[in-house]
Amino acid sequence: MADQIRTRTDWEDIRVFVALARHGSLSAAARALSVNHATVARRVASLEQTLGNRLVERRPDGYVLTLAGQRALNAATDMEIAAATLGRDSAEAGPRGLVRVNATPGLTQGYLVARLATLAACHPSLDIEVASDIRAVSLERREADIGLRLAKPQDGDLTARPVVSMGFGFYASRDWCRQLTMGASPNFVGFDEANAHLPEAMWLARHFPRARIAFRAGNQFAQAAAAQAGAGVALLPHFTGRTTEGLLACPLEPAPPPRELWMVTRRQDGRAPAVRAVTDFLAQRFQEDRSLFEDGAAYR
Repeated sequence: MADQIRTRTDWEDIRVFVALARHGSLSAAARALSVNHATVARRVASLEQTLGNRLVERRPDGYVLTLAGQRALNAATDMEIAAATLGRDSAEAGPRGLVRVNATPGLTQGYLVARLATLAACHPSLDIEVASDIRAVSLERREADIGLRLAKPQDGDLTARPVVSMGFGFYASRDWCRQLTMGASPNFVGFDEANAHLPEAMWLARHFPRARIAFRAGNQFAQAAAAQAGAGVALLPHFTGRTTEGLLACPLEPAPPPRELWMVTRRQDGRAPAVRAVTDFLAQRFQEDRSLFEDGAAYR
């Protein structure tokens, strides 16, 4: 390819290449840009011809960047940032494109959705997709752009920053709290068998080995609903227990230690305007809502 005639670089080719690099598939890039698959393939092939290098390789699970593609993406990201800066005073100002955020179901449904919806409402060209999964999807395979994790990643070309300390406590209905105060043994609401390996499930089994698990559910958002209905006592992140109507903090000890929540992105996307807009927004919101998450905080 290096011996082919090179032409002037087309900005639209670059924009389409960036979308394919971020989203990892022709279909996802096409949806993000509101074009068809053929346009994405044609634009990327045109850029490869212009630069004289193969930029992407097709694999069974999607497209991955070659070394030349990684170098091109770094330069293209700089161009994207410059273009966004020049266009701030135009009608098309603001972050553009699709940003996919992944977190656990409890964090997604109990916190992220309501807040990220306000960000999307403020930016008409910014689309946000929030996916919830107990399984941490892969940012390196471009299944998501931003991940919120309770463990810091140790490998891969990723960056991670702590955003808040997530505390845990026992929460139940007023009637259950009264029974516990009178000396009753608790019935718990816990994780189902498929999720018995999760740290909170293992902690509860270790510290209350003989307790009855009266109700089991696959995520903490559902567990809060069961505890609200009177099924038993749930071990919940404070942000869930403190905001679920009808739940009160229970006088049970010990409680698990807090866990750091990390916001993870691909290193090469760190300055991408759309991704940066979402990460900056989330960092600010977590900072403002620290009293909702932390142990010993007075939440109102």
